[in-house]
Amino acid sequence: MHPSSLPPPAPSALSTFIQSSLPTNPPPIHAPHHHALASQILHNLQYQHDWTSLQQHTHSPMTSNPLPRPLISGLPPSRIYVHPDEQVEMLKQGLKEEDVPVEREWVLPTHLREKWSLRRFAEVFDAIGEVPPGGKEGKRRGGKRVLLATVADDSTIVYYIVHDGIVKPRQN
Repeated sequence: MHPSSLPPPAPSALSTFIQSSLPTNPPPIHAPHHHALASQILHNLQYQHDWTSLQQHTHSPMTSNPLPRPLISGLPPSRIYVHPDEQVEMLKQGLKEEDVPVEREWVLPTHLREKWSLRRFAEVFDAIGEVPPGGKEGKRRGGKRVLLATVADDSTIVYYIVHDGIVKPRQN
């Protein structure tokens, strides 16, 4: 049988997940590829990194205006960041990182080919609160932060913590 007459392969589980999670009427400010990117990262967090209570956000929880792009929030299986002052307190009390409850985190989906400026990060930070909806209310040490999720062309995803402003470095 000639290769061109073969039926196309069935879509992968990830492709099916992304296609099913795309909104039928996305807000005009968010391009469909931004929704697809967020869905791909949500899938990775859920099935590869065991995050729970994942949500995609398209509007600011503070103003109800559209976000600069879709964001994700969720609960990681363990803390992704411990503020240096909190680290000192934990050491004094003899606590381990697994003894401290996890915090709901913001995740900012991006692609490796995108160019990010301080202005673009500021737009995201200005639109979100310190804690995503559904998280523990109040201030968090170190202020606002997002987990920058960057997808490469080969679908590899790397994660970096990005803070809004300067944060005191950790003590080793």
